[in-house]
Amino acid sequence: MNNFKDFGVQPYLFPMPTYMIATYNEDDTVDAMAMAWGGICAENMVALNLEEDHKTVDNLKARGAFTLSVPSVDTLVECDYMGTASAKQHGDKFQRTGLHAEKSSRVDAPVVLEWPLTLECKVAEIQEQPYGIRVLGEIVNVLADEKILDEEGTIDSKKIRPFLFDQVKFDYFEVGEICGKAWHSGAPLIKK
Repeated sequence: MNNFKDFGVQPYLFPMPTYMIATYNEDDTVDAMAMAWGGICAENMVALNLEEDHKTVDNLKARGAFTLSVPSVDTLVECDYMGTASAKQHGDKFQRTGLHAEKSSRVDAPVVLEWPLTLECKVAEIQEQPYGIRVLGEIVNVLADEKILDEEGTIDSKKIRPFLFDQVKFDYFEVGEICGKAWHSGAPLIKK
């Protein structure tokens, strides 16, 4: 392995998704934070890996619900701000962004209207681990803005214009072109 350089133990997995978690504070104001360490863990479940000291963790424990959204590049500035500013120091951080939210009709959490794809979730379990908190959420519904639907009425991922997080250089990347088809691109190797 002469052409490889060691970097030791680092969280250098790429790409990492950029998700937004939205909850309600105790005074019913909206709290939102950016998250990259988590995702789908079962057909109807998501896992969020968070640090204990986030205001969002307090809200998850108190309210038992959240929304998990895939934001678009159109809201990158606001999302990065909400991933940088702590709600414990900036209680009005969501208001500062100029984004808009409405109460979910299914869970006790806000739906941010500018984020095109949102999973409405109930907290199923909070696991306290030596390395942080893992929140397992049951997906009770998926909301998609009509602007990201194709002619057949299904979600067109390219229309979301999501962005990815680079844990190494701390950059964001807009998702690009389709380069293959899952469960089809490798089919020629199966026939060998």
